[in-house]
Amino acid sequence: MAKSKIPKRPTRDEFVLEELGNQLSEAFHDSSTIVLSVWGWEDTVRGQIIKMDSRTGKVHVNTSNGEEKVPFMDIMSMNYPRD
Repeated sequence: MAKSKIPKRPTRDEFVLEELGNQLSEAFHDSSTIVLSVWGWEDTVRGQIIKMDSRTGKVHVNTSNGEEKVPFMDIMSMNYPRD
Protein backbone atom coordinates (compact mmCIF):
# COMPACT_ATOMS: atom_id res chain seq x y z
CA MET A 1 0.00 0.00 0.00
CA ALA A 2 1.55 3.29 -1.11
CA LYS A 3 1.67 6.33 1.11
CA SER A 4 -0.13 9.41 -0.12
CA LYS A 5 2.05 12.34 -1.05
CA ILE A 6 1.53 15.13 1.44
CA PRO A 7 3.51 18.25 0.62
CA LYS A 8 6.02 19.08 3.32
CA ARG A 9 6.22 22.48 4.95
CA PRO A 10 9.04 24.54 3.42
CA THR A 11 12.14 24.76 5.57
CA ARG A 12 13.39 28.15 6.67
CA ASP A 13 16.67 29.09 8.25
CA GLU A 14 17.04 30.39 11.80
CA PHE A 15 17.40 34.02 10.68
CA VAL A 16 14.03 33.99 8.88
CA LEU A 17 12.36 32.39 11.91
CA GLU A 18 14.00 34.88 14.28
CA GLU A 19 12.83 37.84 12.17
CA LEU A 20 9.30 36.43 12.05
CA GLY A 21 9.36 35.99 15.84
CA ASN A 22 10.49 39.59 16.27
CA GLN A 23 7.69 40.86 14.00
CA LEU A 24 5.09 38.84 15.93
CA SER A 25 6.41 40.09 19.28
CA GLU A 26 6.29 43.69 18.12
CA ALA A 27 2.71 43.29 16.84
CA PHE A 28 1.74 41.61 20.14
CA HIS A 29 3.19 44.40 22.31
CA ASP A 30 1.68 47.13 20.10
CA SER A 31 -1.74 45.37 19.96
CA SER A 32 -1.63 45.76 16.17
CA THR A 33 -4.02 44.11 13.76
CA ILE A 34 -2.08 41.69 11.54
CA VAL A 35 -2.63 39.32 8.64
CA LEU A 36 -0.91 35.93 8.77
CA SER A 37 -0.46 33.59 5.84
CA VAL A 38 -0.31 30.07 7.18
CA TRP A 39 1.08 27.01 5.37
CA GLY A 40 -1.68 24.57 4.48
CA TRP A 41 -4.53 27.02 5.20
CA GLU A 42 -6.53 28.42 2.28
CA ASP A 43 -7.47 31.67 4.01
CA THR A 44 -5.28 34.15 5.83
CA VAL A 45 -5.76 34.85 9.54
CA ARG A 46 -6.54 38.45 10.42
CA GLY A 47 -6.72 39.77 13.96
CA GLN A 48 -4.75 40.72 17.06
CA ILE A 49 -2.29 38.46 18.86
CA ILE A 50 -3.57 37.83 22.37
CA LYS A 51 -1.03 35.22 23.49
CA MET A 52 2.22 33.67 22.33
CA ASP A 53 2.55 30.25 23.99
CA SER A 54 6.15 29.02 23.97
CA ARG A 55 5.13 25.72 25.58
CA THR A 56 2.85 24.67 22.72
CA GLY A 57 4.51 26.77 20.01
CA LYS A 58 1.21 28.39 19.07
CA VAL A 59 0.25 32.00 18.47
CA HIS A 60 -3.27 32.82 19.70
CA VAL A 61 -4.99 35.35 17.44
CA ASN A 62 -8.29 37.04 18.27
CA THR A 63 -10.20 37.15 14.97
CA SER A 64 -13.73 38.17 14.01
CA ASN A 65 -14.66 34.46 14.22
CA GLY A 66 -13.19 33.96 17.70
CA GLU A 67 -9.78 32.75 18.78
CA GLU A 68 -7.48 30.96 16.31
CA LYS A 69 -4.46 29.01 17.53
CA VAL A 70 -1.83 29.08 14.79
CA PRO A 71 1.32 26.92 15.04
CA PHE A 72 4.36 29.23 14.85
CA MET A 73 6.22 26.90 12.47
CA ASP A 74 3.29 27.04 10.00
CA ILE A 75 3.28 30.85 9.77
CA MET A 76 4.82 31.73 6.42
CA SER A 77 4.54 35.53 6.63
CA MET A 78 3.09 38.34 8.70
CA ASN A 79 1.81 41.61 7.24
CA TYR A 80 -0.24 44.57 8.33
CA PRO A 81 -3.66 45.01 6.66
CA ARG A 82 -3.80 47.48 3.79
CA ASP A 83 -7.20 48.96 4.61
